[in-house]
Amino acid sequence: MSEHPGVMFLAGPTGRRASLASGPDVWEVVRAIKSARSSEPDLTEEDILALVTKNTGVPARLLRIAIRYWASYPSEIDSEIAAAQVAEDAAEHAWQREHDLLAG
Repeated sequence: MSEHPGVMFLAGPTGRRASLASGPDVWEVVRAIKSARSSEPDLTEEDILALVTKNTGVPARLLRIAIRYWASYPSEIDSEIAAAQVAEDAAEHAWQREHDLLAG
C-alpha cells in the first residue's frame, strides 16, 4: 500500500484484490477505461478520463491512481477483469437458458 497510496486490499471470493481506498476495485476502473478507449479511440487522454468520470462518478484523480497500480501489476488486474467477464458470461447464459425454458 505504501508503493501505491490510495490503493488498499480487500478479501473477497476471488481472493485479495486491489481497491481504491475511497472507491471501486482497481479492476473495475481499468475495465471502464479500456471500454471507453475501445469505444472512443480518437479521444485524448483527458477526454477519456472525463468520459469515465462522467459515467462512473469516480474522479480523475482516483482513475489515475488505479491506472498507476495497473501499470505496475497488469497481469493481476487483467486476470480480475477476465474472471469477471467469465462470471458475467456464465450468468447471462444461465439467464438465457431459463428464459428459453420458460418461453416454451
